[in-house]
Formats: sequence, C-alpha cells, structure tokens
Amino acid sequence: MIKSFKLKVFGLVLVTAVGCTKLDEQLNSTLTNTQTANALGSAGVGLLLQAAYTDIGGPFTAQDLIFSLQENSTDESLVPTRGGDWDDNGVWRVVHSHGWDANHSQVLNVYNALNKINFDATNVLAFSPSAQQAAEARFIRALSLYQLLDLYGQFPVRNPGDNLLNAPKVYAGAVGADFIIAELTAIIPSLPATSAANKANQTSGNVLLMKCLLNKGAWTNRAAPTFADADMQRVITIGNSIIASGRYSLATEYFSNFDVDNGASPENIFTYVNTTGVGANNSGINGTWARTLHYNSYTPANPNAGWNGFSTISDFYNSFGAVTPAVGVTQFAAGNKTGRYADTAMDSRIGGRYYAKSTPQSGIRPGLLIGQQYDENGVASKDRKNAPLAFDPVIANDMKETGANLEVTGIRVVKYAPDLSLPGTASFGGPSGNDLVIFRYADVLLMVAEARMRAATPDNAAALTLINQLRTARRAATVTSMPLANPNNPVDPTTLLAERGREFYWESQRRTDLIRFGVYLKPWQYKPVDNAKYLLFPIPSQALAANPNLTQNPGY
Repeated sequence: MIKSFKLKVFGLVLVTAVGCTKLDEQLNSTLTNTQTANALGSAGVGLLLQAAYTDIGGPFTAQDLIFSLQENSTDESLVPTRGGDWDDNGVWRVVHSHGWDANHSQVLNVYNALNKINFDATNVLAFSPSAQQAAEARFIRALSLYQLLDLYGQFPVRNPGDNLLNAPKVYAGAVGADFIIAELTAIIPSLPATSAANKANQTSGNVLLMKCLLNKGAWTNRAAPTFADADMQRVITIGNSIIASGRYSLATEYFSNFDVDNGASPENIFTYVNTTGVGANNSGINGTWARTLHYNSYTPANPNAGWNGFSTISDFYNSFGAVTPAVGVTQFAAGNKTGRYADTAMDSRIGGRYYAKSTPQSGIRPGLLIGQQYDENGVASKDRKNAPLAFDPVIANDMKETGANLEVTGIRVVKYAPDLSLPGTASFGGPSGNDLVIFRYADVLLMVAEARMRAATPDNAAALTLINQLRTARRAATVTSMPLANPNNPVDPTTLLAERGREFYWESQRRTDLIRFGVYLKPWQYKPVDNAKYLLFPIPSQALAANPNLTQNPGY
C-alpha cells in the first residue's frame, strides 16, 4: 500500500508560500503524508480546501457543462443552430432531442469536471485537516457526488490511504445515495452553524441532504420513482428546522437573488462568489446572460454584447399562465416600471418589467425576453441586418434556423441581471460580480411542500401554505389546489412541477425534477419521442477504459 510520495516542485512552492518548516529532506528521499501535513500547516491545508471550492465555479457556470446536461436536455432550454452559429456538429441539438452517446463531448467534460471536484476535495483529507476543514471538504465532495449520481447513476470514490494501484471503488443507485446521505449526516455537526454563503455551513449541508433524501427513490428506479415515508419525514423535519431558524427569507424582488448585489440576498444559502473586474477565480458568470442575448443587446458592446445562442420554448413560457404573442409587443417607455405585464396580474418571475439594476443602463428587463427589444432610451433595437430585434417564439422544427428570423428566433432568458457597474464594454463582457447561486431558501420551502405531498399520509393543506407563501412573494395569485404533476403533460401550469419550473428555471434543476416527477420521457416541443436509456447519461468511454469498476449504463 502506497503511503508516501515524492515531493514535487509544486509541493516545495506551496510549503515555501505557507511557512518555513524545516523538512530535513535528503536527495531522492520521500515524505509521508503526515510529514507533508506538518510542513503545510493549517494555512497550507486551507489553500488545498480553497482549491476545492474554486473547482465549483467552472462546471456549475459554463453553458456547456452541468447547465447543458441539466437544462438543455429539458423543456426549459434549447440552443437552435442559426446559420453557422451554434452548430458545433449538432452537440446542442442532440442534448435537447435526447440523442447523445458515450462519446458526446459534454458528457465527457462534465464527468471529468465533477471528478476533479471529487478528487481535490478528497485530497484535503490526506493532510490532517481540522474537523471543520474536513467537514467542508467532504461537503464539497458530496456536492460533486450528488451530481455524478444524478447524471450518471454511479460515482468513483478513492479515500486517503487507498492503494493507488487499485481502481477507485464505485457506488451506484441506492447504495450511492446512502453513501452521500451518511457522509452528510456525519459531517453536518462539524460544519459551522453560520458562515458566508460561499462557505459550507450546517444549513447548506442540510439542504444538500434534503435533496439526496428527496431524490433517493428516483436514483433507485428512475423509470418509476418511489418515496419512502421515512425519507419524506426527514426532509420535512430538516426543512422545518431551517424555516424556524429565521436566518433566511424570501427576497422582495425575485431577480435581486441573481444581480450584481446578490451577496446580500436574504434567501441565497450557498453560492460561488464572483468579483467585478477581478479575473482570478471568477467563474465567468457573465456567460449566463451573454449565452442568450443578441449581439446588439447592449449598445456600448455592439456587435459583441451577446453570443445569440440559448433560448427557451413557448410551452415553458406559457407555463406562467401567459399566452405567447405571435407578434411584437408595445414599446416600453424608458421609465415604465410595469412593462409588459400588470404587476398584480402576472407572476413576477416571468420578468418583462423595469428593473433598476439593468433597465435604465441597458434597456434589459430580466426574465423571459420575447418580442421587440429596446435600449436604455426606449429606442427599438435592431439586429445586424437592421431588422427589428424582436425575439420570435417560433423555432424551426429541426432546430436549424435558416429563415428571415435567423438572428431572433427563440425566447431569450436573462436570469442574472448583467453587471453594469463598470463603464462601457468592460462591464458587460468582463469578470462580473454576480455570485453563482447553488442553493436558495425557496427550494427549502418547495422541498418541504413536496415531501408533505409525497408522505404516506399526505398533508396537502400544509404543503399548499408553503406554496402560496412563495407565490405571494412572487406576486402570483394564490391557489386552492396543486397536484404534484400531470403524468400526460410535463408543462401543465397547475402543478408543483410547473411551480418548481417557474421558480428555478435555468438553475440546473429541471432534468432532476422531471425525472423525479416521472415525466422526463414524455414528449415536449422539439423532442417528440424518447428512449428509457436517456434517463441516465452514459459513462464516457475514456472513463470506462480507466476504471474497470465502472459499468456502462443500459442501452449505450
């Protein structure tokens, strides 16, 4: 069993950076992990832990990693090919239409990115961390394992001290769920009770635990999920404790959870921090709006304001109770605080209203962007051919747009209001200050509501109280009933599944929800048929070759 290693140049640099511990090293000698841990000290272990935290930003933010597999594979996101733009050999279209295989680039890249988090978090445990540092590292690892189990149905684990000549052990299905649940249960008491939102604490640990308990039945049998009452009761107990703590509340303005000042949001529980104008460790959060906006969506940056890619479909837009307009909409006055919808009549989460952090500076009204767009002065925007910049909900059936509306096809989505705090183009395309949101208090409310509805003895009245609490905060009308899902219609707007869509769209939760609610294989726009194998992504071919303990998922 390998218990020591050659000290590499990186190790020497790290030791030099954190202290002057005497190593008494001889040429070609080796250091044990204990010796290295003593040399690093707590500050060095802290750097290793920070490296694991830093790993989170890229895969959770980038448009072609977790977001693509969790959102583009659903009814919430679609990337149509527009002429030569966004073709990339069809990788985006096959994700939406469910046609990927084990060699799909995004399937491989997500797997590798999540396992880098897995490895770097586990690496912290090899160097004698404090109890809190170990708990934080295990939380980060659990976050990566949650995504691996959800997406691929299995995950590898190598613990400190394991023989490096042996392939890592692999956990799958219910066993994998139990592993993550046991990990979180063990470490939560060692996490701090409170912390900044970008560091793990007992609440973020409990939210991840709730998610594992709620999804365990789906991970065990994705084709026909079941829900153990003991798991549902535990979700309810944990969630009620978070609610009763009073530490979190729903924001009065929905989009403030995602704007440049969202570090002050009362409902953001776990985030990845970004800083305006600072490139180091910045997750590229500006891509969340650049990926969807048109090249001319922000006048100072024309024609490079956006990448003119990602869209949503009209069925999802209609799940808000809105009717998709066939033509453009009435021009907004620059100071109009109402916009397209009457504030008392339409769910605020659909957007389309004046927003002080972006509208007066850019004309952008966060939410679902449809129809004619306007600049900060209320002047109608144009596309690059000088035609009206009016986003059209109609997308070509094969997702290959070649018509006159080449540049404007598809409803656009701006969840994160652009950081406009710097002058000119730098404020739009450079490192931005919006923190990436991973867990929010609204999810606690809806998970408790769902668990109450799935309990052996359902308590729909208590669930409805929580749902209406959220809907009131979002300026949506209260409801007197709300079923879990319509098994024949994934976009039925009257269901809890639809409520979760309205609340968490483009937050990389939709695929997980559709599977748990039993409708992921149902047809929706631009995905007329499906195959049960697509309930899981394949294990990448490269990973199978490297670890014989992995097993390819059925059908691939």
